[in-house]
Amino acid sequence: MSEMQYRKLGASGLFVSALSFGSWVTFKNQVDDNLGERLMKQAYDAGINFFDNAEVYAAGDSERIMGRIIKKLGWSRDSYCVSSKVFWGGELPTQRGLSRKHVFDACHAAMQRLQVDYLDLYFCHRPDIHTPMEETVRAMSDLVQQGKVMYWGTSEWRADQIATAHAVARQYNLIPPLVEQPQYNMLERDKVEGDYALLYDQYGLGTTIWSPLASGILTGKYNDGIPAGSRMSLANFQWLADRLETDEGRAKLAKARELTALAEKLGTSLTKLALAWCLKNPNVSTVILGASKESQLSENLAALDTVALLDDGVMAEIETILANKPAAPGDFR
Repeated sequence: MSEMQYRKLGASGLFVSALSFGSWVTFKNQVDDNLGERLMKQAYDAGINFFDNAEVYAAGDSERIMGRIIKKLGWSRDSYCVSSKVFWGGELPTQRGLSRKHVFDACHAAMQRLQVDYLDLYFCHRPDIHTPMEETVRAMSDLVQQGKVMYWGTSEWRADQIATAHAVARQYNLIPPLVEQPQYNMLERDKVEGDYALLYDQYGLGTTIWSPLASGILTGKYNDGIPAGSRMSLANFQWLADRLETDEGRAKLAKARELTALAEKLGTSLTKLALAWCLKNPNVSTVILGASKESQLSENLAALDTVALLDDGVMAEIETILANKPAAPGDFR
């Protein structure tokens, strides 16, 4: 297997592994402390240095599990990066959104759950239309100034909202967001390739992409139905399974079947093909992997070798199957 590659996180000097490891869905729901420890050690030993989390994942238990594992493994704090996200902390009005209070409370609670003295990355998990942009940007900037956060970013924000955050930061001499965490995969391209196209050069925007396998559709596992033990078989994720029964869901499955045949022709798997396709995008800083089995993680890590198969001809074949390339900025055809 190829050695891990490292990419700069946007315009910063921080190098993150091209593949990273996240805990959404899996930790607590499918992964306990023992399996989580094996997976995180496997990832770390393969060169992964970024571990993604959020306050809302398993209502905080995902961060608690990850924190216990990191402490047990005894990794040097200067050898890995860990993140949290703020927005959905609880049901009370003061436990939600991006107010200065919740941003601060959530940061301190995440550090406690993860058992760290600072967060490497701290994301605004969604935009908050009820909180002034200046309030959120100032709160995030203050946490960076206090040394509790190294870099801050956004997740699933629109391009104009990110631009507004930068304008506010510039106006008040605050620290702007560095990174966005959007969904990005062969079936979901609009934000990363379309909406954000002008932000990479203008602001040095980095991206830590989630769901590179489209919630498992791009593994091929759902080509012939929903297998037991898969994400879409979980009661908490019935909403994902329901999406497959729509016209849009069936169209995505049809594309997955075509892509599966192409992957087989190339001597690889759809999983590795889909991950390698994401890695081909130079505006992707890191691809967040999620795994509930060591064998899954091993296959995902092997995507590094698959990138070499994606020459111009193969990329054109993929484009023909997908037929969903976003319009370039300013393209009004």
